Amino acid sequence: MIFHIALLLLFQLMGEALARGFELPLPGPVLGMALFLVLMIARPKTATEVQPTTSGLLSHLSLLFVPAGVGIIGHLDKLGTNGVALFLALLLSTVLAIAAGALTFALLAGEDDADD
Repeated sequence: MIFHIALLLLFQLMGEALARGFELPLPGPVLGMALFLVLMIARPKTATEVQPTTSGLLSHLSLLFVPAGVGIIGHLDKLGTNGVALFLALLLSTVLAIAAGALTFALLAGEDDADD
């Protein structure tokens, strides 16, 4: 289990080093996750081996939201002054993201119908 956590952190570190070293507009952890995906595709046994560890991490994912809650409480004054604008920005971005996903699905589903 410790080896698998170390492996996950190693890929995060590699992604961070590549993103910063090449000044990529991509977050390091995302790049590391993509590299880890490539490893799992190239060596499927790795996916099977890390599955118990990653399932354990995912079952405790809610713990990762604690720092976000602390951050909100720490910046409550900004939330009070800019709360309406933040709420509208979150609402609009959520609606746009859902609409983009639905539109993409509709376009791709329409292409499947055209092939039949």
